[in-house]
Amino acid sequence: MEHGRHVRADGGRHTCLTAVIDWHSRYVVSWRLSDTMRAREVIACARDAFEAHGTPSAMSSDQGSVFGSEDYVSPLASRHVEQSMDGRARWADNVLMERWSGTLKSECLRNAEYETPAQLEAIIRRFVDEYNDSRPHQSLGYETPSSWYFSGIAHAA
Repeated sequence: MEHGRHVRADGGRHTCLTAVIDWHSRYVVSWRLSDTMRAREVIACARDAFEAHGTPSAMSSDQGSVFGSEDYVSPLASRHVEQSMDGRARWADNVLMERWSGTLKSECLRNAEYETPAQLEAIIRRFVDEYNDSRPHQSLGYETPSSWYFSGIAHAA
């Protein structure tokens, strides 16, 4: 699974987006908006993903103070989740998150109009639903992330 965050300015305010994406299927497992970029918000997104979809063996993330903090590292370690941060010669660790957030920004947020965090959340929710359930991906043989993700879970069971 992959984990990261990106910031979008909103009327002078910043809103932080954290998401967890399954590496194999590109399925957005969990996401969360917050008005702060603190480890508790980031780990809450990861916990939501773990509770709904199981605990992965590894999480990739950006570098940064949040992802290196004890508040973030400790809950992952307690669940035996290996942490991987992109760094020198590790550019691919977070590439799916970078691509997904770039698509979100260019196709959805750049032209979106919203005045409140709730409106922004609704816009992102629609995008995630469309991305997961309706958008075919070339790398998945033109299938959707949800079809790959859930067929993999069914196959593993």
